[in-house]
Amino acid sequence: MNILPNIAQIKKKFLSKEAGVSLKGMHKKQFHTLAEQARQSTVRFTLEKKNVQIFKNEATAQTNFDRHYIYHPAWAARIVVDSKPAFHTDISSTLHFCSILSAVVPVKFYDYRPAALVLSDLSCDTADLTALPFENASLSSLSCMHTVEHIGLGRYGDPLDYDGDLKAMKELARVLAIGGNLLFVVPVGNASAIHFNGHRVYHPDAIKQAFKSQGLVLKEFVLIPEDAVDGGLVENPDERLIAKQSYACGCFWYTK
Repeated sequence: MNILPNIAQIKKKFLSKEAGVSLKGMHKKQFHTLAEQARQSTVRFTLEKKNVQIFKNEATAQTNFDRHYIYHPAWAARIVVDSKPAFHTDISSTLHFCSILSAVVPVKFYDYRPAALVLSDLSCDTADLTALPFENASLSSLSCMHTVEHIGLGRYGDPLDYDGDLKAMKELARVLAIGGNLLFVVPVGNASAIHFNGHRVYHPDAIKQAFKSQGLVLKEFVLIPEDAVDGGLVENPDERLIAKQSYACGCFWYTK
């Protein structure tokens, strides 16, 4: 049923100064247009100025996204699904990754600050990356993505430890099974640096050397460049591309 409220009453209620946020310019015109459309349609929503929330800079030609956090889980999920493990263990990666992946592969998720996620085929528990609660060579499918760069900087309530990242990498190598897969992601750039207390940035060679010393074999290195013009997932990037990066994303696939 159409209910046609008086437009003068709509304007008085929705656009009065007492109602809330002051609407100006284009947004004021858009609000008037929407109020006119509401008058001529079936009333299904309240349209009140007290509920106004103006979002600017979102009417873009293309959808914006975080290149690190869209591309790296997509890279990792494809590898895990293709590998068909009985279950996958993830240490502190983005919750979007473990929750979506659990629709395809059972996932055991661990974090220094455990997550209260309740989904089928997903379990959540606590773990310290510098002292993982697993037996040697016990995990055949393992990921730790955009996490190790934070270890030891105190950002998440963990103890300060300059070498905390190296301890975490050593633990990941310890628990990885012979023939297993480790998917490892950190920020990378043309130089290694600590951006206290946020994160570390690594030259890719620093990661390669750290895991080589632990006996792991690199199967694949993929770069997510800072600039979209340089590509999405770039396999085996050359030194010229790496030299352009200050905060790119490095995706490393290791086996033992």
